[in-house]
Amino acid sequence: QVQVVESGGGLVQAGGSLRLSCSASRSFFSINAMGWYRQAPGKQRELVALLTSSINPTIADSVKGRFTISRDNAKNTVYLQMDSLKPEDTAVYYCNVRSYGSNYWGQGTQVTVSS
Repeated sequence: QVQVVESGGGLVQAGGSLRLSCSASRSFFSINAMGWYRQAPGKQRELVALLTSSINPTIADSVKGRFTISRDNAKNTVYLQMDSLKPEDTAVYYCNVRSYGSNYWGQGTQVTVSS
């Protein structure tokens, strides 16, 4: 079992920035992928950004150039830096960890962008 803990959501005006953090209770050496998804009201959950063993992260087209995903190996933590936020970025953001064929989700953190 992997514990996934998120933090950093909140309310921000359009054009502002937020940084989300996600910590896993397992070392990155045991993790195949770790990243962020989001779900807006009435919509399906969608991928935002993902780190895998690949050199380049996977970034959704809708946030490319505005969001950056990074990691701190020593802390088993992944960050999502969100800049130039738009009202359409409003959603619950979920951290996902894939390890040994299993998926683990955080509790979600609300991001609200006002116009």
